Amino acid sequence: MSDKPNSQIREINISQEMKSSFLDYAMSVIVSRALPDVRDGLKPVHRRILYAMNDLGMTADKAYKKSARIVGEVIGKYHPHGDSAVYDTMVRMAQDFSYRYMLVDGHGNFGSVDGDAAAAMRYTEARMSKVSMELLRDINKDTIDYQDNYDGSEREPMVLPSRFPNLLVNGSAGIAVGMATNIPPHQLGEVIDGVLAVSQDPEITIPELMEIIPGPDFPTAGQILGRSGIRKAYETGRGSITLRAKVEIEERSNGKEAIIVHELPYQVNKAKLIEKIAELVRDKKIEGITDLRDESDRSGMRIVIEVRKDANANVLLNNLYKQTALQTSFGINMLALVEGQPKVLNLKQCLKYYLDHQIVVIRRRTQYELRKAEARAHILEGLRIALDHLDEVISLIRASQTTEIARNGLMTEFSLSEKQAQAILDMRLQRLTGLEREKIEEEYQSLVALIADLKAILADEERVLEIIRTELLEVKEKFNDGRRTEIMTGGAEIIEDEDLIPRQNIVITLTHNGYIKRLPVSTYRSQKRGGRGIQGMNMNENDFVEHLLTTSTHDTILFFTNKGKVYRAKGYEIPEYSRTAKGIPIINLLEVDKGEWVNAIIRVEAFTDDSYLFFTTKQGISKRTPLSSFENIRTSGLIALNLREEDELISVKLTDGKRDVVMGTKKGLLIRFTEDNVRSMGRTATGVKGITLDSDDEVIGMEIVEEDADILIVTKNGYGKRTPIDDYRIQSRGGKGLRTCNVTDKNGPVISLKSVQPEEDIMLITVSGVLIRVSVTDISQMGRNTQGVKLIRLGENEFVATVAKVQLSDDDEPEDEELEENEVDNIEE
Repeated sequence: MSDKPNSQIREINISQEMKSSFLDYAMSVIVSRALPDVRDGLKPVHRRILYAMNDLGMTADKAYKKSARIVGEVIGKYHPHGDSAVYDTMVRMAQDFSYRYMLVDGHGNFGSVDGDAAAAMRYTEARMSKVSMELLRDINKDTIDYQDNYDGSEREPMVLPSRFPNLLVNGSAGIAVGMATNIPPHQLGEVIDGVLAVSQDPEITIPELMEIIPGPDFPTAGQILGRSGIRKAYETGRGSITLRAKVEIEERSNGKEAIIVHELPYQVNKAKLIEKIAELVRDKKIEGITDLRDESDRSGMRIVIEVRKDANANVLLNNLYKQTALQTSFGINMLALVEGQPKVLNLKQCLKYYLDHQIVVIRRRTQYELRKAEARAHILEGLRIALDHLDEVISLIRASQTTEIARNGLMTEFSLSEKQAQAILDMRLQRLTGLEREKIEEEYQSLVALIADLKAILADEERVLEIIRTELLEVKEKFNDGRRTEIMTGGAEIIEDEDLIPRQNIVITLTHNGYIKRLPVSTYRSQKRGGRGIQGMNMNENDFVEHLLTTSTHDTILFFTNKGKVYRAKGYEIPEYSRTAKGIPIINLLEVDKGEWVNAIIRVEAFTDDSYLFFTTKQGISKRTPLSSFENIRTSGLIALNLREEDELISVKLTDGKRDVVMGTKKGLLIRFTEDNVRSMGRTATGVKGITLDSDDEVIGMEIVEEDADILIVTKNGYGKRTPIDDYRIQSRGGKGLRTCNVTDKNGPVISLKSVQPEEDIMLITVSGVLIRVSVTDISQMGRNTQGVKLIRLGENEFVATVAKVQLSDDDEPEDEELEENEVDNIEE
């Protein structure tokens, strides 16, 4: 038991004590450590470092001094924390990639953009930079208030005069308790012009200020995408901007392309970025990079990313933006201390508070200079009186026994103050010469004029503002440089990835084993019917191309699977490969389940309310659903229709709801009925019967009828024909249909049904990957019940796997090639 008297023991509620103590701690961190002052843009540690260097005489025109000496001065007098905290802060102030305008001029190793640490403080040297001296200019003219240091043995400034708007110019970042600040740096000339604009028009709006200060300007340059994030931050104090590296794509003499990175987003570690890219290449998350190296030197940054010859550099760059720090976001939170209280500020408030601070600085400096001028004028008035009564003064001094008697005598005899009398006693004999007497008179007259001018300044707010403008323009003239960060605007305020991808026609292929890729349409040249074809893809054993679609890089691609689910991707999101490459597994692109494969692919330019998707299954079931039901598809997919047991989805088409539909079967039957025979149903509905099948038959295709179109039939053994659509009369939904092809052992079962126009081409791909492109006009037009003509010469144990239509583009010119084979077999039943 304690022997202490009971009077020393107090009962305290622990909850209240914790709340009170933590609040005190939080406020200490907020006010005295983590947040900058709106007036000088500095946190206490930055302010103390600069003040200590100035106090030690380590100005920009003096020699460098050891960093350890500076750190010792700061922690010994003003900042009672760890030496590493002070040194790390000083290091950042000396890094040209951290500060837009460095406040410390470092000599030695102060770190690098690769994340290399600075050398120890005993090795490096430093001094104030020229621009930082503007922060302390006039500090000895009573322009700011001082406070006691941590132990009361020294005095330190509460704020610096800050003769340029450092809060916005160099920005600030800090995490306090329950709040954080992240203010980006800006271009000095633009910010000064912004202050001038506020001084001339206090009612200026933020949009008008943004014409002067368009946005942040980072020391590492780079690019800002769009202005919406900047505007939001400037108007509310909070916002987010997207930063992107500055790159160019070089064309090499060998036909390859290379991505050259010249500038990085702010605070991105170059070495870690290169390491990340290498890791993505190693893990095959990004393909198409053949070499990666850092060629940066003293002349500037240069990261070289060599691109494989068959890869698209723009697409690769887009993937790098997505998966690496080549594109980052910068969250702006303009929080600063205003009269000791944390406050979120918009752009105009930042400028206005700085201008108010400068008004105080100029007025206090003027008052200081006025006091000095009046004090000196007072002395000179006494000297003038002494010179006017020189003989009497000399006699009085010679007759006095002591200095005090002489001083009192002068004060009494000539009505002088004590300071004036002392100045007369201290005056050297050389001041009695005629020339010196003239100098005293000239100095006095100039002081009288100066005092009148200083009083006029204090009485006129516009004079004060004019001085501020003049001195800010002087700073701008001395230190202004060009803008580094480019603000990208492309008509839209937010630039999406696809806006940076060239819009081009592409071919998307998907193999039976699930490998997907895209290629430019121009990869394939038109050939005449019967040609042997060119090698389209190197296939794995037992794999072949099952789906082929012509689309655009900017279209949405909907993938429908055998299980009735739908997935989506943009055209540019599908990796581009060479003609002979197999592509990537589709499971790397879509989250398809085990035992699920894509059975239909369509493109969508826009999800409109008056469009429909028409579904057909292997068992002849049809369904029509509004396209808008599929606008929001999650990454895990969406149910497109409920299937009956052992049924599969085989075809989906985009329609306007007013068309005719044709469905073809393996045994050569075809039915045509109007689309409105199938009512519009919900997304998860099963559907209704479209065609009645024999037990050993199945649906192989469905098409939406186009005006004046032909129905193209292609069989397994490479035969094909086209028949006018008018040869097929309209029937009721659910019938058995009409014969459209004479199926024999020679031509094989029907594998494809297409609605084609004369201006179109078709592509045929065999199971071994051979591809041929044939113009529709080269395929004979025949009646319904015929066998067809040979479209492709097949090798042994080879057959056609899939067929797709291709729209002719302007640069697709048919190749003039001799026909190798021209078999026409027109057998009527």
